[in-house]
Amino acid sequence: MQKARIKIASTEIDKVNETCQYIQDIAEKTGVEIRGPIPLPTKKLKLTTRKSPDGEGKASWERYEMRVHKRIIDLGTDERALRLIMRVPIPEGLNIEIEMINI
Repeated sequence: MQKARIKIASTEIDKVNETCQYIQDIAEKTGVEIRGPIPLPTKKLKLTTRKSPDGEGKASWERYEMRVHKRIIDLGTDERALRLIMRVPIPEGLNIEIEMINI
C-alpha cells in the first residue's frame, strides 16, 4: 500500500498553517485518510555580528534569528485528492515536497 507524504517548510508560520488547512479541507471533502499535520522541531538559524565595523568603540552586538517551521502530512493515495492538492495555491517563500512512500 502507498501513501503520499507532504513536507511543508517556511519561515512564516501563517503560510504553513494556511496551506495545511487547505490540504485538510481537500482530504475531508474527498474522504481520504489523513494523518497530520505533524509539527517537526523548528530550526533556529542564529547570526551574531558586531555593530562597530572597525573594532573601535563599545563592544555591542546585533543578533539575528531566522526560524524555519516544518510540518508533515500523510495522505492515503487517491488520484482525485492528489490532483486537487497539486492545485493548492502555494504562497511565495513556502517549500512543499510530495513523495510516495510504501507502507
